[in-house]
Amino acid sequence: QSTKAPIARLADKVSLIFVPTVMALAVAAGFAWLAYGTFFGGDVPVSEALRIFVAVLVVACPCALGLATPISIMVATGRGAQLGVLVKNGVALELAGRLDAVVFDKTGTLTLGKPHLVLIEAAEPERASAFSEDEALRLAASLEAVSEHPLAEALTSAASERGLALLPARDFASVPGRGVRGVVDAPQGAAALLLGNRALLEEQGIAGLAPDSPDTAEATAGLAERLARLADQGITPLLLAKDGRLEALFGVADPLRAETPDVIRRLRAMGLRVLMLSGDNRRTAEAVARNAGIEDVIAEVLPDGKETVIAGLQAAGLKVGMVGDGINDAPALARADVGMAMGSGIDVAVEAGDIVLLGGDARSGKGLRGVVAALELSRAALRNIRENLFWAFGYNVLCLPVAAGVLKMFGGPSLSPMVAGAAMALSSVSVVLNALRLKRFQPAEADGATRKN
Repeated sequence: QSTKAPIARLADKVSLIFVPTVMALAVAAGFAWLAYGTFFGGDVPVSEALRIFVAVLVVACPCALGLATPISIMVATGRGAQLGVLVKNGVALELAGRLDAVVFDKTGTLTLGKPHLVLIEAAEPERASAFSEDEALRLAASLEAVSEHPLAEALTSAASERGLALLPARDFASVPGRGVRGVVDAPQGAAALLLGNRALLEEQGIAGLAPDSPDTAEATAGLAERLARLADQGITPLLLAKDGRLEALFGVADPLRAETPDVIRRLRAMGLRVLMLSGDNRRTAEAVARNAGIEDVIAEVLPDGKETVIAGLQAAGLKVGMVGDGINDAPALARADVGMAMGSGIDVAVEAGDIVLLGGDARSGKGLRGVVAALELSRAALRNIRENLFWAFGYNVLCLPVAAGVLKMFGGPSLSPMVAGAAMALSSVSVVLNALRLKRFQPAEADGATRKN
């Protein structure tokens, strides 16, 4: 609440010129009336000239200018907290209303962040008769047991639901954006496992998927079709290789949050470009994006590539907001003009964000709607600040000539310093009252109800 928003610099620049100008005007008005009474025979005693001098100084006191921005920021940030939108500083509050694009991370932001296993199949149909779903799942879950990735949790949860006892794993290694590898000590002996996307298995030269394998075309034709079918349904496919041979195909789905399509629609209605970032393959990411109502999809993004995407959009001249919840999102949240972190996300993401969307658990449905609330609140606050500045400037424009004695020149009254002081105080009160209107701010509801601000 104490930070200074960029728009406050306007008041600072004006005050830099305004204050010495008013002091010069007060001196000029006082001496002009003194000269008129002394040298030109006017009925203006010294006390009257001094009173005009004081009245100009009092009525032009720039209290309202100083209050115009911070009072609106204070009220807006307080109202935001009541709505579950924690704005960390005035800069973020202002910039949120000036964004050109909003970029969403997929997992845990647009989706519930709770993937679940929906499919287990033999990777090679000809071996389906000897294939054991439980055994394949136990191997995969045992390898993923030490991982904190949401997809790993889907496998371990499924194994737990089936009552499968996990096996000890060793030599675990994660390949960012690809998958994991390690060794699981199975009853039949140690098994070297690879679990991840197709790119990981191809890079590791798995039989039938290695680019230089003589049976590549035959082995991959049917598999590619199955992977494409899953991707078109928004299901993330995972391949398990055991001892250098394809073993199983898993399908993991992470449903969209119920409010996601409405939030995207409202953001687009506000004139914003909406993009989705995902590490999934393009077909899966595009299927999810279609259901969410997003047209711009940047898929197959490695964890360290999200910040680069944000920087690229900024280099194109866009003011970019980033919405995320994971540790991999933190650099992108920090890079964005306004980073918005889901309150249910990882601590480092919450720390990196400029705005925290509270109540972001899957059950409440409030977190993602906080993006719309934050942007609407920012725009309402900016309008309020501009109104405050307008009335503060307008007050001085109207009152300064009266205090300098323009009406007195035509036989009218002069402005008493006491009245000038009351008028100056009233201008400050009017600015405060206008800012307090933000306490009644309500973001537009899902049905498009008119908000109050």
